[in-house]
Amino acid sequence: MRKVLVSRCLLGHPVRYDGGAQGPFALLERWQALGLVVPLCPEVAGGLPTPRPPAEIRGARGADALAGLIPVLTIEGEDVSAAFLGGALRAVELARQENIRFALLKARSPSCGNEEGYDGSFSGRRVAGEGVTAAALRQAGVRVFNEGQIAELAQMLEGRIG
Repeated sequence: MRKVLVSRCLLGHPVRYDGGAQGPFALLERWQALGLVVPLCPEVAGGLPTPRPPAEIRGARGADALAGLIPVLTIEGEDVSAAFLGGALRAVELARQENIRFALLKARSPSCGNEEGYDGSFSGRRVAGEGVTAAALRQAGVRVFNEGQIAELAQMLEGRIG
C-alpha cells in the first residue's frame, strides 16, 4: 500500500494562512479511511501560527528560497524563510520515513504550490513556479500534485490501494 502526503487544509483542517480550509474531498476521506494519508501543513509544522499574515516568494521560486537565495516574506515584510524551510524539511523527513512517492498539496501556496504561485508583490498576480515544500519534495524524488490534479493522482495510485 502506497501512502500519500496530503496538505492538511485539503483534508478540511483549518490551517490555511487565513484560518480556513479547503475540502475535505470524498476521495481523500476514502484514502484516509484506508490509512493511506499522511497529513501535514508545512507552515504549521515549521512553527507558524494560524491565522498568519500571507507570505509570498518573489517569482514563486521555491527552489531558490529552499537554497537560501531569496527570502519568503509576509505582506508586512517579515522574513519567515526559517519556518518555511523547517516545514519543507519535515515534509521530506516524513516522505522518507513513510516511503512516500506522491504528495497532494495545495495549489499556489508559497509552501505547497507545484505549478504556479504568486509573484511576490501581494497583488494576486500568478506566475509559473513552485513553493518551498513542493521544491524540497520534488528534489527528494516525490511527485507533487495539487487538488486540481487529484484525478490524475488517483489514476496513478489505482491498483495500489485497496
